[in-house]
Amino acid sequence: MKPILKTILIVTIFSVAMGYLESVIVVYLRCLYYPTGFKFPMKTIDHGNGVAEFWREFATIVMLYSVGYLAGKNKPERFAFFIFNFAVWDIFYYVFLKALINWPDSLLTWDILFLIPLPWIGPVLAPCIVSLSMIAVALLIIYFNELGNDAKMIKSERLLIMSGCLVIIGSFVKDYIQNLNHNHDHSIWTPLSQSQLFADFMTFVPVDYSWWLFAIGEALILSATLLFFSRQKALYRLKWQKCLPENYLIT
Repeated sequence: MKPILKTILIVTIFSVAMGYLESVIVVYLRCLYYPTGFKFPMKTIDHGNGVAEFWREFATIVMLYSVGYLAGKNKPERFAFFIFNFAVWDIFYYVFLKALINWPDSLLTWDILFLIPLPWIGPVLAPCIVSLSMIAVALLIIYFNELGNDAKMIKSERLLIMSGCLVIIGSFVKDYIQNLNHNHDHSIWTPLSQSQLFADFMTFVPVDYSWWLFAIGEALILSATLLFFSRQKALYRLKWQKCLPENYLIT
């Protein structure tokens, strides 16, 4: 087995195991707070436990990034393995939840996706689509990096990727921010205490997800991915042609 394939396999195994660990933690939390099944609005959670959960999520990201950093040989590969880790972890988190407690009921079931810096809320299908996109981007970077290309994204590609990510994050937090503004009649830039944020979270019920906003974000990411692929393919073809003898006929 090629070294890079072995690395991808080991990283995948780690991410799947992390997905199982995450799902088991959620199973315990739901047994504690939702013995009859999870649903919105959220039940009151002790402030200390809420803060601990916030930092647990942060620690999870640190762990996924650390493994990605160790797995990659340079900056492009380290970034690629990090987003690959994150995506595989996220997908298998739902796979194991379905296996353990038969949840979610469908891919359109609402879920709390993240808590940093505000609650991200959306249908399960949305993060799964994002994760598949992340895997595609990661594998392309790894593939061209192994071919010897400079697999860094150029400024325009990075801008499209970052814009797409911000738009998608916006689709996850938009309704919650609107709920905050309605409850407190203030700008989102006015800071609220953690206790206020938790109190608002416990009364929030998501109703309508902005799929149109999500689609715009995905389109931006897809555009960046296609541009990156086309550019890397052209670079590799050019490099291959330069290595040919001068009398080699290219048809």
